[in-house]
Amino acid sequence: MPAIHIVYHIANRTFTATDEATNQVNFQSVPDGVERPQLQAVSTGVRPMQSLLMGLGTCSGIDIVDILEKQRQSYDSFELKVTAEREQDKIPALWIKAHIDFILKGDKLDADKVNRAAALSIDKYCSVAETLRRAGCEITYAVHL
Repeated sequence: MPAIHIVYHIANRTFTATDEATNQVNFQSVPDGVERPQLQAVSTGVRPMQSLLMGLGTCSGIDIVDILEKQRQSYDSFELKVTAEREQDKIPALWIKAHIDFILKGDKLDADKVNRAAALSIDKYCSVAETLRRAGCEITYAVHL
C-alpha cells in the first residue's frame, strides 16, 4: 500500500511530500504575488498515481493551514500521512480508498477547531479530494494532536 509522508514548513509555507522511494516534491502554500524562499526537493521518479496522493495531502493541508490561521490557532508542527489502495486486476487501476492522518503538535490547539478544519477541507474545500471522490475513491481521515 503506497504511503506518502508530508511535512509542512511553517517559516516558508511549503509542504514537502515524500513517497516510499524517497522522491520529494515541494508544494507552496503562499498567496499569489507573495515571495517566499524556495526549499530544495529531490525527485528522480515520482509516479503519476503517487503524485495524486501527494496532491490530496497537500491540498487538504493548505486548507487546514488557512482555516487554522483564520481561527487564530497556532501550532508547532504539522505533518500528514496518506495511504491508499488501488483497484486490483484492472487497467486503468484507480484509487478506491485513501486515508489521511493529520498530525499536529502544539500546546494551545483546540481539538474541536482542528477537527472542524479537517472536515471542512475533506468534505467541502479540497478540489483534489472531490476529484478522487467523483472517480469512486472513498476518502477517510483522522486527526492526531
